[in-house]
Amino acid sequence: MSTTVFDSVLFRDMFGTAEMRNVFSDQALIERYIEVEVALARAQARCGVIPAAAAEEIAARSRFEALDLALMQHETEIVGYPILPLVEQLSKICGEAGRYVHWGATTQDIMDTAVVLQVRAALALVERDVQAVRGLLAGLAERYRDTPMAGRTHLQHALPITFGYKCAVWLSMFDRHAERLVEMRKRVLVGQFAGAAGTLASLGDKGLEVQEALMEELDLHVPQATWHVARDGLAEALNVLALITGSLGKVALDVMMMMTSELGEAYEPFVKGRGASSTMPQKRNPISCELMYAAAKGVRQQAGLMLDAMIQDFERSTGPWQAEWVAIPEAFALTGASLYQAKFMLGGLDVRTERMRQNLDMTRGLIVAEAVMMGLAPELGRQVAHDVVYEACRVANDENVSLLDALLRRSDVSDRLGRAELERLTDPANYLGLAPEMVDRALARPGSVRR
Repeated sequence: MSTTVFDSVLFRDMFGTAEMRNVFSDQALIERYIEVEVALARAQARCGVIPAAAAEEIAARSRFEALDLALMQHETEIVGYPILPLVEQLSKICGEAGRYVHWGATTQDIMDTAVVLQVRAALALVERDVQAVRGLLAGLAERYRDTPMAGRTHLQHALPITFGYKCAVWLSMFDRHAERLVEMRKRVLVGQFAGAAGTLASLGDKGLEVQEALMEELDLHVPQATWHVARDGLAEALNVLALITGSLGKVALDVMMMMTSELGEAYEPFVKGRGASSTMPQKRNPISCELMYAAAKGVRQQAGLMLDAMIQDFERSTGPWQAEWVAIPEAFALTGASLYQAKFMLGGLDVRTERMRQNLDMTRGLIVAEAVMMGLAPELGRQVAHDVVYEACRVANDENVSLLDALLRRSDVSDRLGRAELERLTDPANYLGLAPEMVDRALARPGSVRR
């Protein structure tokens, strides 16, 4: 019986993906434990700590399929950790060579390194999907480079922008996330092998040599020092996920608001029945955006939990470590789901350029009051120009006329600027600033992804 959205038959593909579930499944986790134990035996054989024949036997016989999972589950509940039950079974499975399984290691060495292997596989999926989102955003930015729309601050019309500019702003976030994903590898993809209190005392003078050989076997970075209680690497990973899903949540919120009946500027791709209401046939709810928005909140909580779990006592913790077991899989599941929804939504985004223009014109020129002010400033001075245009805006609002009409009524304006110039200044499409050029700069950025 499922109990959460992550394993629910109904919800699991809304809050995760099959790929990400496979990375963090019970079988995958146990297989990573076995992978670390086998790599440890091979590393120790290379260093002359255990016989090479024993390492070969351990590698040949240590298989997930050979385990009694029911027994392992029962004993894990008793012990509190799965490694002792696993090692007991592997020791029997491997026969005479079994005496060398887990040589000089401690439970947390195996579990931490296995989790890092999972994180590596999961980050590869995240990186792939971030690249896909970047490509989609670059395509939208390029396509709508010159498409004017209302820029909004405090939920009100501010100045004209282009939809391509909006997409370029979105793109810039994911360009930085792509950099973060690369830069953090050397801090996050670090293995763990240090023994009971982190000093490798059980291996004598061979400890560091075995540690390096193990990391070479697993293609992980060698730790600077034991990180049993120094959890910043994994905390960084989840906080980068929080940044990624936070950016996805921002995109989702923008699109959700653009989908409102009052704006109608962009819509999620149409799929028959998607976003339908059980009672209101006209509804087209923003399902992908809502899931992205929810995922951002969920990952934020797990990232916070990882920060809390950094505060650990002495050389081995009493509880915070176990909190990571909850946070890491759930954060990656939600991130994978959010990226999946983003790819679907952005890949088929229904952009209504005519509605963007209609909304841009709805205030009949008021959105470019700044343009008029700057046009008058050389004639009247900046502050006087501001006050004149301010008064004209009030008249336009109170009498429900265009800003152009309100300005033409004023001799202090019409005597200085002719009608043609005022018409040019009050056309929002003529006051896009450097929005198109900013799109070009975003697309030309080193490492940029174009569709």
